[in-house]
Amino acid sequence: MSENVFLNNKLVDLEDARVSVTDSGLLYGAGLFETMRSRNGVVFRLADHLERLLYSAQALSIVHSYRKEQIAAAFPRLLEANGLSDARLRLTLTGGPLAQSEQQRQATLAITATSFTPYPPDYYKTGIVVILCPFRRNTTDPTYGHQTTSFLPRLLALNLARQRGAAEALWFTQDSRLADACLSGVFLAKKATLYAPPVEVPALADPARRVIRELAQQQSLELVEKDLYIADVLEADEIFLANIVMEVLPVVGVEKHTVGIGKVGPITQKLREAFQEAVEQECRQGVQK
Repeated sequence: MSENVFLNNKLVDLEDARVSVTDSGLLYGAGLFETMRSRNGVVFRLADHLERLLYSAQALSIVHSYRKEQIAAAFPRLLEANGLSDARLRLTLTGGPLAQSEQQRQATLAITATSFTPYPPDYYKTGIVVILCPFRRNTTDPTYGHQTTSFLPRLLALNLARQRGAAEALWFTQDSRLADACLSGVFLAKKATLYAPPVEVPALADPARRVIRELAQQQSLELVEKDLYIADVLEADEIFLANIVMEVLPVVGVEKHTVGIGKVGPITQKLREAFQEAVEQECRQGVQK
């Protein structure tokens, strides 16, 4: 079966998918993206992803005519066309070809779907090591806090982490506040309380953050959003990363520092199991919400 892509309101074969060389996303990184997953043909927390995408499009003046319902309807069509049930999906929205006048320009919307490949099982069994990113988030950058296609700094930091034998990197702002990781949000646990950087840092408001907040409430765990610093990281009993694809990923080391007792902690383990169950429950019926 050939791979299909949803591009500008229609399904096209991957080999025939074309984007203009004057597209604003290609030339200037003027675009947004969402990485999602489906289970049983249902995209987990699709509404949250689309809410974030459309909010960012408005905030960054990426003009388009797409409605949330219109975009949502494309996902089951694409999954069916590719014969996929459990999939990794990417939605990209850019300002469209700059060769067209502002009055004629149409935004570019592309959705791809491939088979879902989870992170290595050992990551969850024994935990991962992260590094402290030597780069800094610029809180005065108008695109900061939005999931834009200008993703190279994150990829450079991720590559640096892997060169040092780690799986991820923790980012801090220029005034030394903890922000997030390259591909995920970051959470600390200390004496049965969860801590996370506030969205206003700004940290990426990934839909997984909402899932973690809901699961924490169900387990009577307090989740405190406040400014966190390197001392908070080093004093944490547990650390984990979270996004929709990785779910809950335990961190047992920050460079040479051992987190807690160097094993996956009980809070992290409970939230990981609860996250998996949430995906199963919400996607069990095979009907997109």
